[in-house]
Amino acid sequence: MTGEGDHVTDQKPDRILDSDFFRRWLTVAAAMVEREAGRLTELDSAIGDADHGSNLQRGFRSVTAELEKESPAGPGAVLVLAGRRLISTVGGASGPLYGTLLRRTGKALGDATEVTPGEFTEALRAGVAAVAQLGGAKVGDKTMLDALEPAAEALGASFSSFSAAAEAAEKGALATVPLQARKGRASYLGERSIGHQDPGATSSALLMAALAEAAEATP
Repeated sequence: MTGEGDHVTDQKPDRILDSDFFRRWLTVAAAMVEREAGRLTELDSAIGDADHGSNLQRGFRSVTAELEKESPAGPGAVLVLAGRRLISTVGGASGPLYGTLLRRTGKALGDATEVTPGEFTEALRAGVAAVAQLGGAKVGDKTMLDALEPAAEALGASFSSFSAAAEAAEKGALATVPLQARKGRASYLGERSIGHQDPGATSSALLMAALAEAAEATP
């Protein structure tokens, strides 16, 4: 993890992001979910249904399989396709929420064959807002928004630094530990949800870490 002030390596506001970049992001994300599925399920077993890791694993496997068969024409189309696959293959609330995040971000990007980091930042903000609306949650409710909103804010405040977004998401996920859940399955536990890291925020941080890794691999 980079430290404060170490984000300059990927601060390239003139960088152009094409379909290959977004395919790489999702491929890296799928690999991270594979690697961390057990930990995500363990976190979910404490305050949820103990299936978050396996559900996301199934969903991202479907995404990568579909991307191997399809060649979406632009960044927006890549994300819309991925969102649809997650909605159709991931059980529980995670499918609709992650699917909404990617679909809304993709739709905000439109039909362009290439986008700038700034355009992606604005599209991601739209995706995060759609997740908040769908789930009726806000930062502090111990949900995936505790990682996603800081990540989107960091992108906008740091010249579209993907590593800054990843670090903000990771800090946001860790900050859910002392919170009491107010939305989702964990909210049924009341004060017993305190002391556990939210699995949705944790997987959202993985998604942002995958974005940073994809950016590192992009010239």
